[in-house]
Amino acid sequence: MANDFGLNVTMASGETINLKIQFGGGAELLFGNIRSHEVSIPAIAAATPSGSKQADRPSDITFLIQWMKDNMLKEREGLFVEGETVRPGILVLINDTDWELEGEGDYILQPKDEIVFISTLHGG
Repeated sequence: MANDFGLNVTMASGETINLKIQFGGGAELLFGNIRSHEVSIPAIAAATPSGSKQADRPSDITFLIQWMKDNMLKEREGLFVEGETVRPGILVLINDTDWELEGEGDYILQPKDEIVFISTLHGG
């Protein structure tokens, strides 16, 4: 069945997507000082807290960031998240490509994607 995103989606609500998430540049300190995580997230995204994106869409980076905030982030939320995206100073790579070239938060996650978050924030 095709959806509004032009993808063939036959995912049940209980299906998941397996991803590899990595951190660098100090971002790992916010996530229990662990640089690499293998995670399974829901294949179908929930609505964003602000309502800017509806539920029942394929999981995208915007959903992943919210999921990470709710399920992985250990401390200092403001150093990672700003609104529904990462704060300025956090570089995001999707399979070694700058997320700006992939549609940023609208990128629809695929099984085995590797998402890397690198902090460029320094100072005291």
